Amino acid sequence: MKVLITAFDPFGKEQTNPALEAVKQLPETIGEHTITKLEIPTVFKESVEVIKQQLNTEIYDAVLAIGQAGGRFEITPERVGINVDDARIPDNQGNQPIDEVIQEDGAPAYFTNMPVKRLTQAIKEAGVPASLSNTAGTFVCNHVLYNLGYLHATSFPHIQFGFIHVPFIPEQVINKPNTPSMALDTIVKGLEAAITALSTDNHDETIALGETH
Repeated sequence: MKVLITAFDPFGKEQTNPALEAVKQLPETIGEHTITKLEIPTVFKESVEVIKQQLNTEIYDAVLAIGQAGGRFEITPERVGINVDDARIPDNQGNQPIDEVIQEDGAPAYFTNMPVKRLTQAIKEAGVPASLSNTAGTFVCNHVLYNLGYLHATSFPHIQFGFIHVPFIPEQVINKPNTPSMALDTIVKGLEAAITALSTDNHDETIALGETH
């Protein structure tokens, strides 16, 4: 498969983004897959436009976005992107709306068509902590995952799409007491395992990975 892997640039007060650093270290070939890497801005709409331009340039079998989820202990493949952004764009009165619709003509949500249970198990079998996540948040990560689903539904029906969150790396938590982190080489190992598990057969495992909280 020809797989496009995207990763965000640093955002907020962070000087680095573990997603981008990990993707930079991925090999050009993983298993039977040829990898193309793409850095995207952590900016609403612009991030999706960069991906869309790349998808219009070459034909890919899959696109997998990687993002940072500070505070998580594990690598977490995402199950769904929802049609809402926490864009916080002030209105004319300076009020801060919390919810902004991503696509007026889009579905309420788009579920990834990647075998996320298989990916999660592959990461675990590589000796890396992982769990299946049911929330990609309401920031640019969710924005990208949702729009990948929208692009699949409207323009690229052949493509598999998905999103994986990774934790902070140790240097990011020096001044963040009690905040979890994961070594960069461990993140790279987990991502390689997940990507290796991709295939043209996207039928997922029939295993229970639900949470009670």
